[in-house]
Amino acid sequence: MLDLPERYNVSTLLDANLQAGRGGKVVIYCGDERVTYDDLYARVCRMGRGLRSLGVEREQRVLLVLNDTPAFPVAFFGAIRIGAIPAPINPLLREDDYRHFVEDTCASVVIADAMYVEKLTRALHGHPDAVTIVAEGAPVPQCVPLGELLGAQEADLEPARTHRDDMAFWLYSGGSTGRPKGVVHLQHDIPYTCQTYARHVLDIREDDLTFGRALFHAYGLGNCLSFPFSAGASTVLYPARPTTSGVLQTIEKLRPTLFFSVPTFFNAILNDPECRKFDLSSIRTCVSAAEPLPPETWRRWKDVYGQEILDGIGSTEMLHVYCSNRPGAVRPGSTGTPVPGYQLRRVDDEGNVVSDGRAGILEVRGDSSAPAYWRQHARTQQTMRGEWVVTGDLYRVDEDGFYWYEGRADDMIKVGGEWVSPIEMENTLLAHPSVQEVAVVGMSVDGLTRIRAVVVLTPGTRESDELTKQLQDWCKERLQRYKFPHSVTYATDLPKTTTGKVQRFRLRQG
Repeated sequence: MLDLPERYNVSTLLDANLQAGRGGKVVIYCGDERVTYDDLYARVCRMGRGLRSLGVEREQRVLLVLNDTPAFPVAFFGAIRIGAIPAPINPLLREDDYRHFVEDTCASVVIADAMYVEKLTRALHGHPDAVTIVAEGAPVPQCVPLGELLGAQEADLEPARTHRDDMAFWLYSGGSTGRPKGVVHLQHDIPYTCQTYARHVLDIREDDLTFGRALFHAYGLGNCLSFPFSAGASTVLYPARPTTSGVLQTIEKLRPTLFFSVPTFFNAILNDPECRKFDLSSIRTCVSAAEPLPPETWRRWKDVYGQEILDGIGSTEMLHVYCSNRPGAVRPGSTGTPVPGYQLRRVDDEGNVVSDGRAGILEVRGDSSAPAYWRQHARTQQTMRGEWVVTGDLYRVDEDGFYWYEGRADDMIKVGGEWVSPIEMENTLLAHPSVQEVAVVGMSVDGLTRIRAVVVLTPGTRESDELTKQLQDWCKERLQRYKFPHSVTYATDLPKTTTGKVQRFRLRQG
């Protein structure tokens, strides 16, 4: 499916657009800033030269602590251009996390937005090696200004003669338990996702304008950078903390055609009383990932905006989505069918392939898979088993080949000898008019496993013993009788990662 020369550097995605005559086309919309393909190419080349002037050599890591602005693709592809390894991280993490990433990558250069430099400087206190901080935005003492670094360089640079199987970049996994892991990706991985998901599911075209978030995350990196760059399309970057009104105003103003988000944010938009006032008619495809999309959210979005949301599953290890619903072929609540270019199988606890309707642990293979975790040999062996990557997700498959998520293998709840899927219960509770958000976990009570639902109520609804009984009966009437919450607690919000995943381990601790 993928035909690349042996010597390949993924930064040449930009060169291809110049060769196709798109140099004057706006590729990035960010606030009031407009960046053309010519501008972006020049900045990337200047960045590569700038990094070399700071002593960065081939395969050395460059840590990126950046918001979603043009500086991100400039730094990301500028490092790749010289054969260095960019490693973007979530900029909203803590000081000790910053220290961990610098030590894990052995980065001698960190490119950071000015607002994070103070925290970064504190994190580096006492660090034994010299680290140069390149600051984007306002001038910061003792930092190299990014603008000045770029301005001192020439605007053209031949790409390093990297191999298509060389390291290209790292991404860090979510780290819901323990420290995030460095996921190594190769030069050919981005083109593979462009030829699979972007082509067969999105059908991305030159006239498309994409809008998503979180470039440091595999999902956002594909949606907002590699996919539009591969098709000669354009993208909207949104550096601010997202609000429903801000995102809706951006859609109405810039009129993107492809909109990418996560279930919690789709739900937040629907819960905004002003949501129906905004014109989203420019969007031809809405996409959801990171967590399963509840069917009730899918139905409400279709009712309000007349649009289907394509739910899918991907991972940092596979770089993007490998199983997805398709336009005109959506089953609400399912994850869809395998994306062409990827194979899926389910196995039991002993590693035997499950071929019937039972749930099994999902494994996936495809040529965008990471070869390893950086300095995590044991975890690599546990997850990367030959051609197959173990996801840890439990899935069943219906008679038409659609995949249905049953939860994480370690999230399943066994009550009275019967297995209970928290996802099934959550989707049922979300259909109740009083429930805005919910998470279901197993709890140990007097040595016995009991089911606990943590509920965020819709505005204007009050918690009560009567409502708790209603929710319990709601589940008993719609599911098997043992699938109901033994206890219901009420919260103003649920703990989530920056990509919208509910942190169930924190609810179990509570």
